[in-house]
Amino acid sequence: MRVHPLFALRILLTVSAALFMVTPYSPVAQADPDAGAAGLAWDSTYREPPRYPNVHIDWDVPITMSDGTVLKANIYRPADAAGAPITEPTPTIVNLTPYTKLVWNVLDSAMAVPVIGDALLQLFRDFDLTGTPFDGLTDITKAWGTGLPRNLTVDRNLIKSGYTQVVVDVRGTGFSQGVMEFFGAREQQDTVEVIDWTTGQPWSTGDIGMSGVSYSAVNQIQAADKQPPALKAIFPVVPGSDLLRDILAPGGGLQVGFVPAWLVGVNGLKLMPDLLSAVQGRFDWKWLADRVASPMTFFDMLIGALAVTDVDQFPDSVRALLGEHSPLRDGILSHPDRIHTPTFVVGGWHDVFTNTEPFIYQQIPLPPGQKQLLMDNAYHINVGADFGEPGFPPRLDVLQRAWFDKWLEGIDNGIDNYGPVTSKQLGGGWTTTGQFPRAGVEYQRMYLSAASSGTADTSVYDGSLTTASDFTPGQLTVAPGVTSLCANDAAVVTAGAASILSGCAKDARPHELNGLTFTSPPVAEPTLVSGPVNVHLNTVLDAADGYWSATVNDVAPDGRSTVLATGQLTASLRAIDPDKSVRSPNGDLTAPYLRLTLDSRQPIVPGAPTTLDIGLTPTDAVLQPGHRLRVDVFASNLPKGLPLTPMLVDSQLKPQHLLLDPNEPSFVNVPIGGRPAW
Repeated sequence: MRVHPLFALRILLTVSAALFMVTPYSPVAQADPDAGAAGLAWDSTYREPPRYPNVHIDWDVPITMSDGTVLKANIYRPADAAGAPITEPTPTIVNLTPYTKLVWNVLDSAMAVPVIGDALLQLFRDFDLTGTPFDGLTDITKAWGTGLPRNLTVDRNLIKSGYTQVVVDVRGTGFSQGVMEFFGAREQQDTVEVIDWTTGQPWSTGDIGMSGVSYSAVNQIQAADKQPPALKAIFPVVPGSDLLRDILAPGGGLQVGFVPAWLVGVNGLKLMPDLLSAVQGRFDWKWLADRVASPMTFFDMLIGALAVTDVDQFPDSVRALLGEHSPLRDGILSHPDRIHTPTFVVGGWHDVFTNTEPFIYQQIPLPPGQKQLLMDNAYHINVGADFGEPGFPPRLDVLQRAWFDKWLEGIDNGIDNYGPVTSKQLGGGWTTTGQFPRAGVEYQRMYLSAASSGTADTSVYDGSLTTASDFTPGQLTVAPGVTSLCANDAAVVTAGAASILSGCAKDARPHELNGLTFTSPPVAEPTLVSGPVNVHLNTVLDAADGYWSATVNDVAPDGRSTVLATGQLTASLRAIDPDKSVRSPNGDLTAPYLRLTLDSRQPIVPGAPTTLDIGLTPTDAVLQPGHRLRVDVFASNLPKGLPLTPMLVDSQLKPQHLLLDPNEPSFVNVPIGGRPAW
């Protein structure tokens, strides 16, 4: 095992500091998120002159699957000064993408142009609209000016240091044959077969890692839970493991702000033909036949969910999605508890996959260090915007290189001593900690009360959040609306694109114009909110269905309301699976696991009280002194969620009622650390 000298220095400094200092517990204590001397060593290693001067690319290499379908791969290998690939086998990184490796090649080629590539990245880093209504764009450009593009596509620096990278078009996309399966069983088998194929190539040592962002990150989680022996490390950036609840229909409402646009994009990209092969007289006619057979894959499911007005008329594709154990349903559910591959999960507290990113880390049965969780205050497309700066985590490409050096090359560089949970606390700074949720938090009820808090005079109703259970009974009414178009959830569901309008994404007050607000007294000292959150509502509807949405917010002394966690629920799909749901020691739900099946659907009895639980995304936040905790309740959440059309018809878009009854209370079960003096 090789030990980097700067890592040895870090150990010496850490031990010396421990001998002379005892640090008391603090909910906002920062503990080396930049990794100190080890982080400097990783960055230095990444920037050092490469072992090999060039990259050799084999284009559109065919890989035949066990069913005869041919996938196409670009293979990037270290090369000598003449451009010839080296003869020594190397560890190999596999990336499977549905967005066509041609697009990845264009991005990679732009970054690889001498002078121009570096100038382009620097332009992204320097672009700054801070202080303007569009300052959210700055976070996106900064992320794309750091390491994220290399995690997404190809990292030539990594290849020149002695790795081979294989980028493969997923079945039914790019230049690969077949019909797209959207993480189906056959696609997952393809991934294992690609790993097996790669292991047997003369240019590979048989030590395989996986990289990639979003779809390619989900693909890594699925591959690792199959436990292929050659897979030694994965580095998924913004992955998910339960796609129905994460992104397709969280709470039973279709994510119309994401799903239709994504389907249009991925189906459009897969129709781009291999023009070079056509010119050379080797066009793949099987590719064309597969595209003709399914030109707009999964659009039948989308149309069925939105156009059919009666549940009994749902097409088979929608029934499969809402079936208990259909192949489609099982295919989009991963099992992190089966993963024995060292895994570094990178996510964001406002990502489309926030629901399961911490869950993936928690469920992997490996010791901390062999599994890592890094959570940024970010959306899907702007993770890592400030990484690499002092006090911030190292850049993502630097972390990925260190991770693969450790687990594929056997270099003892200390990456397994990082974290293991590195988090940008909402309302605080970057911290490292040993677990999530953080140590020192306890769940407690905070009741929704009709008493005015005096903090939200522009909401539909300004109520209070209180620990006292003897409040005055009441009933409040809220109607569906469209202020959610200017909301943090709109930014979430557009993968961060709508975060450009920071006045909507970073301040919930425009959204609260159409919601009920319940606000606590101010806290007297820094107060943790760390873990999943559940909002329990006692409701009354005037129709056979309805749609509820809730957020938990941090309210600053100047009135700014910042979303910490968010969730939603179609009322008739409120049934939970008790065996998969999580409760706190007080017996209240913290993470309800919705069944989301047609068989478990429970139509509402109009006028009758109905209790339901809205599980919110997990969060890691700190309320600063003078700040308040707030729960927002809404009767709609467009574009993040839209009930399937039969449920929408049943709701009649009628106003919805919230009961505030001490005997059957509405409350939030929230993980609190510190002494908020409520």
